[in-house]
Amino acid sequence: MIDIIERTIAPLPNWAEAPLVALLAAAIGMALGLAVHALLFRVLRRVARSSQSEADDLVVARLARPTRWAFVAMGVVLAARDTPALDAAWSRFAPFVMPLLTGWIAVTVLRAFVEAMMVRNDISIADNRNARRRRTRLAIFSRIGTFLIVFLTIAGMLASIPGVREIGVTLMASAGLAALAVGAAAQPALKALIAGFQMALTEPISIDDVIVLDGEWGRIEDIRTTYVVVRLWDERRLVVPSNRFLEDTFQNWTKTGSQLLGTVMLYLDPATDIAPLREEWGRFITAHPLFDGRAQVLQVTDHSPDAMEVRLLMSAKDGPTLFDLRCFAREHMLDWIRRELPEAVVRRRTLPVAPVEVAADAAMLEAMAAPPPRRGDAG
Repeated sequence: MIDIIERTIAPLPNWAEAPLVALLAAAIGMALGLAVHALLFRVLRRVARSSQSEADDLVVARLARPTRWAFVAMGVVLAARDTPALDAAWSRFAPFVMPLLTGWIAVTVLRAFVEAMMVRNDISIADNRNARRRRTRLAIFSRIGTFLIVFLTIAGMLASIPGVREIGVTLMASAGLAALAVGAAAQPALKALIAGFQMALTEPISIDDVIVLDGEWGRIEDIRTTYVVVRLWDERRLVVPSNRFLEDTFQNWTKTGSQLLGTVMLYLDPATDIAPLREEWGRFITAHPLFDGRAQVLQVTDHSPDAMEVRLLMSAKDGPTLFDLRCFAREHMLDWIRRELPEAVVRRRTLPVAPVEVAADAAMLEAMAAPPPRRGDAG
């Protein structure tokens, strides 16, 4: 093929012959690479569509773009073997292009694998504890793996520069100085990396966990290498450093399960009859659709001269459902007490007493009858 190109451009001047041969050879190699890539991925897409799993379609779609450029580079490499001018030009760019393409494909394969595994672990089902744990591990390891691949790719590209390579060899020779410099510079990154490994292994939190942090209630929306995004109940986002979940205390309402117990406090008159109140509570809670049937209790938990404290205990499948159930229970019981048991409303009692008669003695009467002293008498 190179001979055909050279015979075709033979009438051109000598100074233009070599560059034009190189350009034509590169174009032909790129075209062949694109043609092979298109044919290969057409077959792969048909195979992926024939399967019932969505993971195959996802992997093929993710790999299409980076592998297209990889096939283009392979076409140029094959064309450069028989074209000295193209080989000379390609040898200058290959140390940068090949590590870049390799790293790009590696990152794409990693992310495609992670997304395919996440598709298989659906967290929209009721019992999603194991799926959330797997998704959390996949998310953390994916970001750590991406960081390592990008780091190695950049290192490989920089190593192709002679000056940078010599500096690296010099630093490696002075191991003590290099260790101190690298340790000081990479301390935050290494700390975040180690924290990510710890969170993946110890699992203090998982994706979609319900937590209470600094008095804020929310769900774990995303876990990054250095920070965690918490979606609060009012749609705000709380960004928390990853180390916070390893070093400080917080509440995790879904660590082992999502079912919770909740209470509602009522303050009633001390003379209230508890029997009809307990009967109405049992009737209401057992018929409510948000109640999961695990626990329902009415107890008098405290008493004072002015009121007694009645605790309504209930259970629900998760935190948001429990919050709604508590609100419904509070509204219903207060309304029922107002209509059916008004004497249970707390009131202050006062006892009427007769007027108190005070009798004055003789000394008091004499002092009251005496005229007030004049101003001049005080002297």
